[in-house]
Order: sequence, then structure tokens, then C-alpha cells
Amino acid sequence: MNKVVVGFDFSSGSAYAVDLAINIANRWHSDIRLVYVKEKKEDEAPIRAEIERRNEGVANLLQDIKLEYVIREGNPAEQLAAQAKQDNASLLVVGTHGMSGMKRNMLGTNTHRIIEVSPVPVLIIREDFNFNKALETIVVPLDSSDDTRQKVAEAALFARTFGSTIHLLGLYTSTFPDIRRTVNNYVKMVERHLEGQEINFETKYLEVEKNVTVSTLEYANEVKADLIAIMTEQEKSFSSLFLGTYAQQMVNESTIPVLTVRPRSVLADRD
Repeated sequence: MNKVVVGFDFSSGSAYAVDLAINIANRWHSDIRLVYVKEKKEDEAPIRAEIERRNEGVANLLQDIKLEYVIREGNPAEQLAAQAKQDNASLLVVGTHGMSGMKRNMLGTNTHRIIEVSPVPVLIIREDFNFNKALETIVVPLDSSDDTRQKVAEAALFARTFGSTIHLLGLYTSTFPDIRRTVNNYVKMVERHLEGQEINFETKYLEVEKNVTVSTLEYANEVKADLIAIMTEQEKSFSSLFLGTYAQQMVNESTIPVLTVRPRSVLADRD
């Protein structure tokens, strides 16, 4: 596997992100690149000293992988995306919320922009995430949008990595038969895919009464999910959910880690 890139800003959220990134990277046999994005007038010397001190503190957790760091300058979202692209990373991990002793939580305030510009899947983790529970349950919502299945490959990778069960959530956002039939077909396709990979899964269909975010989170909390995998786009015909809005709502509301995947068509347009 390629590198796992982690955004770091000395907040407790980003410290938890490093811990989770180490867990993932150990299982993937991937090296880790920690990225600190400094402000223009910040002195690098104390930053480097503190990062190196912290890295020494987690060195015993590394299982034949390397934890390296780089300091960049500029817009945090743009710089993280650039580093992920430069490293051909498999994943970008970012912690949200919290304040730090050295600076405010820059990554937390830039999370939505990071999701929009990252060329790789982004794993968003809140500082109140329960690390004492294994990553056992992954929720994958599926709607009628063309790109909805693209997140399945990433969710399946996590399921194989942790031996997790995937909960497929078919979301009916309309009473129109064609839309409901499309959801059914997509779910059946994903079920066959997971069966072929011998990944445990369960399937649930829900009528969306409020919006996609609320329905997904209610179900995720019901099954005590450890991860929610989403696309950054959802059905554009439903409640005017355009690019970014759905992912932003999910990240804002979820206390469960969220894995966001950008549609390949959107990434192609950016290249």
C-alpha cells in the first residue's frame, strides 16, 4: 500500500488521527507522512522539536513502518491535498475539533475544504471517538445516484483490514418506482461484490423521512457503527443536496469517523 498522510496541528483531534493512522498503516504495511501546515511567520524550530518529541512517544507503536513528517506553508487544505498527491497516498486522515496549546485547530476549520480538494479518500475522526472499540461495523449508504457504488471499494478495503461487517443501507428518497428500482439494483450489485470477496454484510432499506444525513446517522447509531463511508455527492434531486453539502452535514453531525470518497468523474474534471 502507498503512504497514509495525516494532517497534524497539535490539537487533540489531530493527535487521535495519528493514533488511528498508525493502526491502519500497521495493518496495510504502509509508511506514514505527518503533515504540519504552518503560517507564514511561524518559527519552524519549535514546531520540529515538538513534532519529533511526539513522534518518539509513539515510535513503539510502529510495526516495521516509518513515521516521517514534513512542514509545509500555505492553505491547509491545498497543502494537504498536494502532499497526498505527491506521495500517491492511499488515504488522508484528519482530526477535527479541539484547541491546541501552540495554535488553533487549523485542520478542523478547514475540514470541508480538505474533503473538496483531496485527490484521495479522506478519513475524518472526531476527538471524542472511542478508541477502545475495534472497528467492527461499517455503514455504507446507497442511493440512486450514478456514483454511489464507488465508495464500496474503499469500505471493502477497511472491512478486509479489520474483519468488519458492512451494513448496506438502501435509501429510498422518492416514491417513484424507477428510483426505488435503481436503489434495489445497486444494493444487489454490491451484495454480489461483497459475497465474491467473502466480506460479511447485512442489508437494510430505509424510507428517508427527513434527509439522507439524518437517516444515515440514525441507523449508524442504532447499529453502533465505527465508520460511515460516503460519497461527497448525493442525489442532486433530493433536498438540493449539491457537491459538498452532504459530506459537510455528515462531518458536522457525526461522532462516528467518516470516510469520504470523491466521484472519479469529479477527480477527472480536476486533473
